[in-house]
Formats: sequence, C-alpha cells, structure tokens
Amino acid sequence: MTGKRSTADILDAAVHVREAARNATSGATGAGRVLAALSEVMEYDHASLARWDPLRRRHTTLAGSYPDDATAYIETRLHHDPVFPVLRSPARGGLWLRDVPWQLLATSPGFQEVLCPLGIEDGVAQCLFAADGRYVGMLNVSTRRPRRTSDPARAVVTLLTESLAAAVDPRSGLPPEEIAAADPAADARRPGGLSPRELQVLAELTAGRTNREIAERLYITPRTVGTHIEHILAKLDLPNRAAAAARAAAWGIELAR
Repeated sequence: MTGKRSTADILDAAVHVREAARNATSGATGAGRVLAALSEVMEYDHASLARWDPLRRRHTTLAGSYPDDATAYIETRLHHDPVFPVLRSPARGGLWLRDVPWQLLATSPGFQEVLCPLGIEDGVAQCLFAADGRYVGMLNVSTRRPRRTSDPARAVVTLLTESLAAAVDPRSGLPPEEIAAADPAADARRPGGLSPRELQVLAELTAGRTNREIAERLYITPRTVGTHIEHILAKLDLPNRAAAAARAAAWGIELAR
C-alpha cells in the first residue's frame, strides 16, 4: 500500500476487516485474513491477534508477524508489563505508543527489550472484550514509521474492536446457556459467580443506562433487566446499581467497543 489514503478508503478497508472477522468467527477463514485486511486500514511492520486463556493465564497468538521473542513476550509476559493496567483501563479504547508517557515506557520491559530493538516508533495495543465483559484477547500493531496524530485509522481501529473481539473469542455466537454447558467451570471463573447475562447487564450499568435502555440493547424486557440487577446486587452484596457499576469498573468489566 503506497501513498496517502483518504478517510473513505480507510473506511472501505474497515468493512473488509469486519467481513474477515465474521468469517474467522464462523470458522470459514482464520485470523491471518483479519490481519491481512487490517493492513489496508493502516500500514504496519508487525501485527498479531492473540486470545486470552483464563485457565493458563496467558495469551495464545492466533496470527502474527512479530519475531519469535516478541511473540513470546506478548503471550507470557505482556500482561505483567507496567503498561498493561493502563491498557486495560475501562476508560481507554486502545493505547497508541506515541501517547504513552515516557516515564512509563522507561519502566516497560516490553518497550525497552522488545520494541526498541525492532526500531518500532508507533503502533497500538488494543484490549478486546466480549459483549458480556470478558477479556478475550488483544490486538498488537507496530510500525517503524510514526503516524499522524489526526490519522483516521486511529479511530477506525477502535471502532473495529467488537468485530476483532468476536474473532478471537472461542465462545463467540454461543447463547449464554450453551456457554455454561460448554464450560462447566465457567461459573467459578466468572467474577462474583455472575451468569453471562448478568455480566452483560453489569457491563451496561457502567454506561449509566436505564433498565429500558439496557432492555432495548439486549433484546429483553425491562422487567427481566430489573430481575438481573436484583440478582447482581444480591450476589455481590451491594446496595445499588451505582455500586455495581463501580465494582465492574474495578474488575475491568466494560462494554465492548
């Protein structure tokens, strides 16, 4: 890809990324097609899509072009990096390298030991969350050429995160009851023992939505939403929905972007 691309070109390319992600979700194609499509949204020297394994407490690379040592860092050490808590902040849609304070980069083994030797000057690390609030994986993109601050690709990558999350989530497309049936240990691993649907409602509470608004987004009735909220408060021993939203933020549960 050569020359400066227009915003319209980038948006057209984003549509292809979403199509590739849908195909990856259905198993028709792999994550490599997603990264190939993403290269038309923004040029990069290295990129990877990794899935989070909650049992092994590590990432697994589904597709990527980083050298072996960088891939190993993403899989086994990145979630211990000082930058990672900032990256997973509920208020953040993605962390671009040029936006990270230099004081934080100075403490980051990932930057000092992995990115610097590769000559990386820019890129983005984007945490991916399922609709029920689960952290499911991440996108890493790196380039040796700094990007313009006003580059529309920065916003487009954030808009693509819901599709990318579905592409890496092994449970994508399953209804809540099938998720539980497919993984008997899921209840013990989910925060507070909440059901998948309760986690979805909890994530909606972080946006301050009313029961009716949540019902419209989840295709259930407001009364059902109210029942879920009652169960959430009882399970977490919390007094109100504001406290539940605060607990969700502390756990890193948020709406998929």
